[in-house]
Amino acid sequence: MAIAAKVLIGLILLLHVYFVLLETVLFKTRGRRVFGLTAEKAEIMAPAMSNQGCYNGFLVAALAVGLFHPNAEIAHAFVMYGLACIMVAGIWGALTVKKTILFFQTVPAALALALVYLSH
Repeated sequence: MAIAAKVLIGLILLLHVYFVLLETVLFKTRGRRVFGLTAEKAEIMAPAMSNQGCYNGFLVAALAVGLFHPNAEIAHAFVMYGLACIMVAGIWGALTVKKTILFFQTVPAALALALVYLSH
């Protein structure tokens, strides 16, 4: 895998670690402000957001395995899977939640997928 692809995947991984934290342990404080919610609304949404954060954790795990697994084919499969899931989730989020999700989630994943594909 090319170095540029690995760097971009690492940045996406770190971004999703932030999402995990924002949607789980930080949701009622920082997450509430980021999502523009009242304290009451955040209290209601906290369980669902925690679940969403858990799924983002699975994407982090897929990318981490892809970056660090010693077998190139296994690493490639995990990276492709993780990035494809992030793209789909980003498109769905842009359609159902906020358009900017497309730029923060889908575009970087699409660029990373293209780099991985071109370097494989």
